[in-house]
Amino acid sequence: MAKVQEHMHCRPPLERMMRIHQLVENRQYPNCTKLAREFEVSTRTIKRDIDFLKTRLGLPLEFDVRRNGYYFTRPVPHFPQLPMSEAETFALLVAHKAIAQYHGTPFQRPLEAAFRRLTGQLDQTVRFSLGSLDEVLSFRPFAPMDADLEMFQVLTRGLRERRALKFLYRNHGAARSQQRLVHPYHLACIENQWYLFAFDVRRQGMRTFALARLRAPELLPQRFTISSKFDPNQYLEGSLSVFKGSDDYEVVIEFDAWAADMVRGRRWHPRQELTELPGGLLRLRLRLNSLEEAEAWVLGFGAHATVVRPQALAGRLRRTARALIAKYPAPDDPARGG
Repeated sequence: MAKVQEHMHCRPPLERMMRIHQLVENRQYPNCTKLAREFEVSTRTIKRDIDFLKTRLGLPLEFDVRRNGYYFTRPVPHFPQLPMSEAETFALLVAHKAIAQYHGTPFQRPLEAAFRRLTGQLDQTVRFSLGSLDEVLSFRPFAPMDADLEMFQVLTRGLRERRALKFLYRNHGAARSQQRLVHPYHLACIENQWYLFAFDVRRQGMRTFALARLRAPELLPQRFTISSKFDPNQYLEGSLSVFKGSDDYEVVIEFDAWAADMVRGRRWHPRQELTELPGGLLRLRLRLNSLEEAEAWVLGFGAHATVVRPQALAGRLRRTARALIAKYPAPDDPARGG
């Protein structure tokens, strides 16, 4: 029981060791008993920390019997960089490459600055590893959005300060924009597109706004409180991507062997069920609250995907197929005309 309580209330090991380094560097001569009392841990835990500092990080720690505490035999003004494994080095590089997805947003400069500060403390071995891996790893986001930095700054300020926003917004496929008054709740990048989840004051409900169709945002003095019921993950639970409806569909799609290789091993939906079928076929089952995104997604696989249910989705695909045939008749089709 004592160990459980110690684990619950003590500082994390790294924070403890950084504090030990600070006390020793300031010539306060801490010992295991005093440190255990300060951190509310056992002296055995402190001894392990001291051993790690000496053997793993190479700190010149010695015990002064006369002063009854630890000291450095030479100055150590900075806490040393912790050794990084190959997997951690690779993860760091992936994080660096992922910054490219935030190009043109307010997050770009802080992320790049943070990465520079972090890598500036790495030893030469890790820097060499990062350099050698840099040429063999890249992110190529498909059709990334042209971000408007000024607009991002207004929206993120509204989110941070919990202030109402008004802007002009054009609904999908509409010709004209309308003015909207909202309480901004959340900003998300989904499939390289940025979306604002906000409470629409006039419509009295949550709405999703694509930033590509939003313009002239303006901060208002009114403040608001985010509903405790809002959870972005729960909000999009029934969506394939970002579109949110009000229905409930069990969607079952079967893929041939060619398409199965593209679907298998990927998470398309938080609650998807994948079932392997004979001949390399694959069945995907999930629940959605709208079919618009599912229709476009299934069409992307062409004849390699078959909708088992619902019939409403199959019907949408039939109508789209007829429209495509009418738009692209065969060269010898009489409907093509002279």
